[in-house]
Amino acid sequence: MTNLPLSPTPRSTVRRNAVRARTDRAELYAVLDAGLVGHLGMTLPTGPLVLPTGYGRDGETLYLHGSTGAATLRAAASGVPVCFTVTHVDGIVYARSSFHHSMNHRSAVVQGVARLVTDPDERWHGLGVLTEHLAPGSWTASRQPDRKELAATSVLALDLTEASVKTRTGPPGEDERDLADPVADWAGVLPLRTAWGTPEPCPLLPAGTPVPARVSSRG
Repeated sequence: MTNLPLSPTPRSTVRRNAVRARTDRAELYAVLDAGLVGHLGMTLPTGPLVLPTGYGRDGETLYLHGSTGAATLRAAASGVPVCFTVTHVDGIVYARSSFHHSMNHRSAVVQGVARLVTDPDERWHGLGVLTEHLAPGSWTASRQPDRKELAATSVLALDLTEASVKTRTGPPGEDERDLADPVADWAGVLPLRTAWGTPEPCPLLPAGTPVPARVSSRG
């Protein structure tokens, strides 16, 4: 599976600004692994819907989860086509013309049909993958789900075969007329970086409880 190219189908082939498309699956993994929130889209009888959701990746599989009572999860598990996206904004691109203002970014789009995970071992594994993606080291350091919690949770699996990655880097693209007679007072890139803050302990923790390395090392 890992040797499959990106964009193997007509609908996942990048056409607009195709030069920004990436074909290495390692770049797909990098975009997904660096994110924390994705957006799951599908068409319901009531119309199209896109919802933010957490996720985790294991090889060529994305695991998603939610309440068994969620209509969206039930719909996604029913065999309707879904689309899952993750986007990182790395900077705002200022150009001499408003038309050429842009964003430096990395984005991944995954299309397919989600599978409801029913095998108990895979459900357990998928929940562990989700937890470790959000908070590395926490699956074994925390109380794991009991039967009631497992019964209230749906786990979906989405294959990564049909996926695309698109990125933009570098300075603005400019028209010759704007270079010859610029109107704007500046052009360039304003980088955007996300950083972890200082851990804030739960007020119910005993006083003086040290912050474990699995938390502090992310800062």
